[in-house]
Amino acid sequence: LEIVWQIKIKYKELGGVKMNLMLLGAPGAGKGTQAKELIDKYGIPQISTGDLFREAIGNKTELGMKAKEFMDNGQLVPDSLTMSIVEERFKQPDCQNGFILDGFPRTVFQAEELDKMLSKMGKKIDKVVALEVRDSEIVERITGRRISKSTGKIYHIKHNPPIDEKLEDLYQREDDTEEIVVKRLTAYKNQTAPVLDYYKTQGKVISVDGEQEVSKITADIMKILG
Repeated sequence: LEIVWQIKIKYKELGGVKMNLMLLGAPGAGKGTQAKELIDKYGIPQISTGDLFREAIGNKTELGMKAKEFMDNGQLVPDSLTMSIVEERFKQPDCQNGFILDGFPRTVFQAEELDKMLSKMGKKIDKVVALEVRDSEIVERITGRRISKSTGKIYHIKHNPPIDEKLEDLYQREDDTEEIVVKRLTAYKNQTAPVLDYYKTQGKVISVDGEQEVSKITADIMKILG
């Protein structure tokens, strides 16, 4: 154990690895979970546009306030504004050795604009990790989620049922119904799945079985990335 900790300390002193990663997969594929694992392994930050929007709005930045206007009106934030907010994030010190993009870009146009932006910054996407999960599994994962009314903890009625809480004390989010999940999957296939084809032509996509145990998925990703 002492040797392992010495290696980890030296690894951090050397700045970790320099790697720009992207996680793609359908809603419920486990991108957030794997992002947390990769953050711990590589010491590089996770970046999602949702978090960026909330942070920019919370800090009342100029870009954040512009994004808020669109969001308050129920509109999508324009690609140009989204790219500007992402670019500002890339310039922060913790991105020096790399980053993990979570669920972005969502369209081929955004991917093309992202490549242009990174090229100007002397960077590029190194690898795109695609988490492969069947639609039926996605539907089961999401529709089976339940949240505790008192604690806010998230459970799954089949895979992770509560031990100390009663089922009647749990509730299902409105957007976790099968009808909405199917719509989200359709939107993903129509808009985001083509992004995988875009990066496949660049030879950057690595596909991983996302239906395995979390630790096995992480191990497979690490083995491929090196």
